[in-house]
Amino acid sequence: MQEREPRAVRQRQRTVKFLDTTLRDGEQTPGVSLTPEQKLQIAKQLDLLGVDVIEAGTAIISEGEQRAIRAIANAGLNAEICSFARLLRGDVDAAVGCGVETVNLVAPVSDAHIKKKLKIDRATLRAKTVEMAEYVKGQGLKVEISAEDASRSDLEFLKSFFSELAAAGVVDRLTFCDTVGVLYPERTKEIFSGLCLALSEFETPVSVHCHNDFGLATANSVAAVQAGAEVVHVTVNGLGERAGNASLEEVVVALERFYGVRTRIATQKLYETSRLVRRLTKMQVAPNKPLVGDNAFTHESGMHVHGTLADTTLYEPLDPAVVGRKRRFAFGKHTGKASVKTALKEQGIRADEKQISEILAKVKELGDKGKLVTDADFQAIVVDVLQIEREEKIKLVDLSVVSGKNVYPTASLRLAINGEEVVEAGVGVGPVDAAINALRKAMSGREMNDLRLEEYHVDAITGGTDALVNVAVKISRGDKTVTASGVSEDIVTASVRALINGVNRLYL
Repeated sequence: MQEREPRAVRQRQRTVKFLDTTLRDGEQTPGVSLTPEQKLQIAKQLDLLGVDVIEAGTAIISEGEQRAIRAIANAGLNAEICSFARLLRGDVDAAVGCGVETVNLVAPVSDAHIKKKLKIDRATLRAKTVEMAEYVKGQGLKVEISAEDASRSDLEFLKSFFSELAAAGVVDRLTFCDTVGVLYPERTKEIFSGLCLALSEFETPVSVHCHNDFGLATANSVAAVQAGAEVVHVTVNGLGERAGNASLEEVVVALERFYGVRTRIATQKLYETSRLVRRLTKMQVAPNKPLVGDNAFTHESGMHVHGTLADTTLYEPLDPAVVGRKRRFAFGKHTGKASVKTALKEQGIRADEKQISEILAKVKELGDKGKLVTDADFQAIVVDVLQIEREEKIKLVDLSVVSGKNVYPTASLRLAINGEEVVEAGVGVGPVDAAINALRKAMSGREMNDLRLEEYHVDAITGGTDALVNVAVKISRGDKTVTASGVSEDIVTASVRALINGVNRLYL
């Protein structure tokens, strides 16, 4: 067994590990439920990302959860695989049966939790925790103790509780949980400084687990590391109950960029990981979310675009490539000539100053009407102003949908693809899904089946049950992404039109 370095040496080296709990705490996000196959897919991506520990779930929950954890544990990943468990033998047995390396035992430590939830006293909690930790150790597994609601506990009790566990040699990690996100950075530093000092004679790493109820999870996680924490619990995109957990991408980049802390995370894979989790959980992130939000490296303002083209550091705090992204210039009423010229250059289109001014005026006109100016809208303006004759590769000829109670939603459509008529049908969970599946089938095998639908938004333009509907989509092919929209009184037709508009932009 390799001898661990003294705590003081580890602190000087400033290397931090990450336990990702997207598959456990993240899946507790309301509305999120992953299949075993989806969990395995995310776990493999987390392993490629370089996460040190993957908390694969809570084995006792269900048979499906056990299948998922077992599949992840048997996948040959480099990461340590962990299962969450209560201080109950049945929970531990379920975890052990899945073949994990570590069991994360949750021990509520605030008096409110001890008395009101567990209905026991501190002495009983201590004894029960040691008993279950020894039981896990007896199975040949590692033990992590997560002190639930630690931020509202009696800190002297917590220090003695952690010290007793460390002295007994029955734990491999001790985790301080800010379960309801009530910490703030100054308090976090104070707590962890005292906690790490109290445990200085032991070699048991201290971890931090923060929730984001007041928007301070990232700041608190960083503060804990500054004060001695060696492991940080995170989730991709900050998923989790209520306001979520500390965001993996934010904590990693902040620690590496501002504090010189080393990690094993391959930061260039952060964005692709974020996109995968979004797609499988069906939980989109806010456009203005740091690092992985749509607008994080998107510029619309003419002044900002002009400055960015002159020197990218003027309006970007870091190179987008650091997190696996590319900068993008959007169109709207704040757009300037620099954006128009750049977009035309990328498309290999020439225009004189008068034409550029006319294109810009039309873009601003749409923006002034409160309309989202998509890439497809911009392209249509360019074609109109420059009088370019361009035949769309795909045209919608006909569309019909069958849906209702006790009827499986089905859609059939007729397209003209490069002048060839194609008829296809599809089924789905609803009429829109059926129509999109039919469209995918129609494009299959035509060098057009590699596109991904990244986002889908619906807005009613007018009021009433006969309202005009605007569907905006973001679709990508390889590293190219475009936005497009479709308008109709019928949501299915608007959806198909939006997708076709986007596809025609991607395959120009």
